[in-house]
Amino acid sequence: MKTISMTQKKWLLLLHVIFSAIMLGGAVIFLVLSIVAGTTGDPQVVQACYTVMHILSESSVRASTIGTLVTGILLSAFTHWGFLRYHWILAKEALSVVAILLGPIGMYVWTAGALHGGNGDMLLFGIILQIISLAAIFLLSVFKPWGKRIPK
Repeated sequence: MKTISMTQKKWLLLLHVIFSAIMLGGAVIFLVLSIVAGTTGDPQVVQACYTVMHILSESSVRASTIGTLVTGILLSAFTHWGFLRYHWILAKEALSVVAILLGPIGMYVWTAGALHGGNGDMLLFGIILQIISLAAIFLLSVFKPWGKRIPK
């Protein structure tokens, strides 16, 4: 396996953290907009909230998810962490699948439904799950629990 220099690793890790932070920030924005849409009596505000969420689901949510996925794969491929070597990486990979299903796929579908008069409850539930999964990924990245899966 080819490895990268420490400077390259730091730049790649920085990009990974930036894309991940954008994902989490986007999910928090979705939560705020969803709460506003659910508590206002003004149908124009509701429409505006769901419109903004739908636009974000087509743009920054997709871009940050792709950026996080690509940089995560590169970090696994070109550093000592690997794809299967640590339990925390396996957990992050599983949670990443959840985040991808909830983020660019789920948010797009649910905001489109809410825009056309659908119930926003599923959207709110998806947003909360997204925030929980992303927070868990951050937690795993910082604490790296459980050690190596495959000892040398």
